[in-house]
Amino acid sequence: MKPNEIQTPYLLFLGDAADALAAKVAQGIKHWRADNCVGQLRLPGCDADVGLADMSIADARAAGAQTVVVGVANRGGMIADNWIVVLREALENGMDIAAGLHARLADVPELRDAATAQGRQLFDVRHPTETFAVANGKPRSGKRLLAVGTDCSCGKMYTALAIEKEMRARGMDADFRATGQTGILIAGSGVSIDAVVADFISGAIEAIAPANDPQHWDIVEGQGSLFHASYAGVSTGLLHGAQADALVLCHEPTRTHMRGLPDYPIPELEACIEANIEVAKLTNPRVTVVGAAINTSALSEQEAQQYLDVTAQRLGLPTVDPFRNGVAPIVDALA
Repeated sequence: MKPNEIQTPYLLFLGDAADALAAKVAQGIKHWRADNCVGQLRLPGCDADVGLADMSIADARAAGAQTVVVGVANRGGMIADNWIVVLREALENGMDIAAGLHARLADVPELRDAATAQGRQLFDVRHPTETFAVANGKPRSGKRLLAVGTDCSCGKMYTALAIEKEMRARGMDADFRATGQTGILIAGSGVSIDAVVADFISGAIEAIAPANDPQHWDIVEGQGSLFHASYAGVSTGLLHGAQADALVLCHEPTRTHMRGLPDYPIPELEACIEANIEVAKLTNPRVTVVGAAINTSALSEQEAQQYLDVTAQRLGLPTVDPFRNGVAPIVDALA
């Protein structure tokens, strides 16, 4: 096991989630890494279900579970009082716990003391504990693809995971490199890049996507947008640290302004491509954009296909909705 890697298989803890949206972290893990999950644990009053077998802590341990993953997010990202007895039971039964909440597992005395007593680990993936070097920008072997966006929350993680899955299905050597808490829980490792001190963002990406075999692809999860006044700093650090050979532009076509910033309009796709290429060239002058991934969930089937066709012709790039159509045309462009 690599340092700071979360051990599988998982028991997904849904707690008392009020609805499916509250359990979206668990749903994402189940969707992308179903083979890593033995079951789910739901408390009384839970109205979420990710389609796994319901298990107790004892059942899960007997099935080989190594880690209980908190797959539910409540208001404020807190660790609810009625969760603690179950999570402590998991530690006492020889399992680790992982969570991506704002509140830290390690700050709950009952959990911290039980983990210490049992020699178990608490993974607070939203709060990095590693020390990273300042980036050096030196060329490194291997290939890297980074998902970038016109806005935040427009499908960068989904797109990156879909590309990794398609590559692996073709026998290509590829790994998803997580930069957010949900991605880390899916992949089992990574760094929550928005919690890294600014001077070390690029260095952290160099660390999680290091030099590799010449034909190996690291598929790096993107964050934010160069055009989002709140998050452009993180996006810039990712572009420099990834030293990407290929960029995929992610976009949600029904938005009129940046999420949470009504005074900042969504940029034109061409302007976004140009800006990302220019920033990425600092560490890889040969970087190219190889495709566009469009989140058409707010469009009808007919509207979505029309938008994809028009955009593909406009940009001269493979243009897909990764959920509706898959990402094969983008991977074709990399082969």
